[in-house]
Amino acid sequence: MRLHTLPHHDGSQLYSPGDTTDTGGRRTVRVRVPAGFGPVASIVLRVLVDGEPRFSRMTAEPAETEAGATWWSGDLTLDNAVTTYRFLVNRADGTAVWLNAEGVDVIEPVDTQDFRVTTFTRPPAWATGQVLYQVFPDRFARSAAAADREAPSWALAAAWDDEVVHTGPDTPRQYFGGDLDGITEHLDHLTDLGVTLLYLTPIFPARSNHRYDASTFDEVDPLLGGDAALVRLVEAAHARGIRVIGDLTTNHTGDAHEWFLAAHHQPAAPEGEFYYWKDAAHDDYVAWADVPSLPKLNWNSAELRRRFVEGPTSVVARWLLPPFNLDGWRIDVANQTGRLGSDDLNREVQRTVRATMDAISPDTVLYAESTNDASRDFDGDGWQAPMSYAGFTRPLWHWLRRGEPRPHHHFGIPYEIEPRYTAAELVASYRRFTAAFPWPVRQLAMNAINTHDTPRFAERADDEAQLVAAGLSLTLPGTPVLFAGDEFGLSGVNGEDARAPLPWGSEPRLGPAYRSLATLRTGSAALQDGALRWLDADDDVLAFTRETAEERIIVVAARAASTLTLPASATGQILAAVLTFGDVTVSTDADGLTVATHGPAFVVLPTAYPGPSAG
Repeated sequence: MRLHTLPHHDGSQLYSPGDTTDTGGRRTVRVRVPAGFGPVASIVLRVLVDGEPRFSRMTAEPAETEAGATWWSGDLTLDNAVTTYRFLVNRADGTAVWLNAEGVDVIEPVDTQDFRVTTFTRPPAWATGQVLYQVFPDRFARSAAAADREAPSWALAAAWDDEVVHTGPDTPRQYFGGDLDGITEHLDHLTDLGVTLLYLTPIFPARSNHRYDASTFDEVDPLLGGDAALVRLVEAAHARGIRVIGDLTTNHTGDAHEWFLAAHHQPAAPEGEFYYWKDAAHDDYVAWADVPSLPKLNWNSAELRRRFVEGPTSVVARWLLPPFNLDGWRIDVANQTGRLGSDDLNREVQRTVRATMDAISPDTVLYAESTNDASRDFDGDGWQAPMSYAGFTRPLWHWLRRGEPRPHHHFGIPYEIEPRYTAAELVASYRRFTAAFPWPVRQLAMNAINTHDTPRFAERADDEAQLVAAGLSLTLPGTPVLFAGDEFGLSGVNGEDARAPLPWGSEPRLGPAYRSLATLRTGSAALQDGALRWLDADDDVLAFTRETAEERIIVVAARAASTLTLPASATGQILAAVLTFGDVTVSTDADGLTVATHGPAFVVLPTAYPGPSAG
């Protein structure tokens, strides 16, 4: 059966109205059953309470809420901090299917893929409406003051238009001298793109251009302009309506960090318990990925927690408070934080970070890096949203990449030949890796087509395909991510090559398209908070709808020439397209919608139908 004929539920307000987070609180859950699915005898809600399934029958809503579909409703109680549930849909012909967060299946699903609702505090209301722009400070822009700063001893100074060193030992040493005042001077560029959230990769002193090897967390790198430059940047960004988040390494420090220097070869030092040592003399140590410059933190230490993550004097708190006033953090390699062998303190660390943020600056957001299946770490009680490499970035590349397949895929998976996905496989992958997230987590997940740790999308795609990818980033649930330079169409064969200095003075040829997407998203409640319902997906084209009780938007994305037809029962009354990339023909009649593309294309179509009632 086609996707638009299948029963649907998600955790959005349309399908789960209310926002209670109280233990014992009640939540209504609703299922939409299209007429094309066939007659339904009953729907049973299955809720896991204290580890045991409980079943209750749902009720068909008496009002005709939508032409071509019937809505069913039931209630559940938040008996546990994380309550999981799914639905058993019994057809009138005696057959049955299960509906969980991964989709519809005749086979009984596993509990880990069920829908989740939690009692945890929700992220701040502003967070779901953002358009995020990632900046690698050394490569964004140089202010006039940067010319007066001497390159540090570890660095190989480079001119702004030099080629990027992207392989070998000099890769982290190449120093272009971008600084925070350079970013401040170009904030109008971000405003023109429609950016509302600026994400800075690390800004602390270090011995590399990436600064993930911090030597202290107590000051901004003087090479970036120091503390005063950060204050100037945040104040100027806030004046333009742009929030700013920083980047923390809770998994490791640099080997020049003041804590590590105090402990290295000094087993009696208080900081000795901050790291994992391989010998009693504190000579050899555990390092992230066996990189000696990145010694791994040991979160068994109460003193490390006090200094780094606990309370108003901690590192986490310091930069969220005046005069710096950052609006949140992105946590580097969050999936590895607190984990080594038999130690697994990840949940304790993330909950402590979030508790500190809630206590001193509750209107802040907490993103976290995870490069694989992030479901076990993201209930929303600590880290609030993952970087969606597994659920969005990788499958997107597999579907849209151009050119011959290459060995050893760039995301670290050692394929002999990199995969080529169909649109249906993209949708299946997206659903698999997001299924276990509570809806507030899905709403914030960072949807990046590329970052400073991946090749540029333009390396494997032309402008048309990049705009399809960008369109999906800005219209699917989550936080859309632009990596500085995407608007210029920059390319790069790996993550280091992707960190090229921005070519100021040249035309950001994709800038108007990104601006159109950002304007569309920030002006649409459906794209920020609405339900996601997949309508169709085959080889080359996919379609979905984002909807609230007041607004429904249809999105169609294609990688090649294709034709998509959808019945009126799946779309409602279509209005004229509000955004189109590529060569597209859209036609509507009483029977429904036809979208014909003649190459890569992206189309956004509002509907006159206001959407079903929220109950």
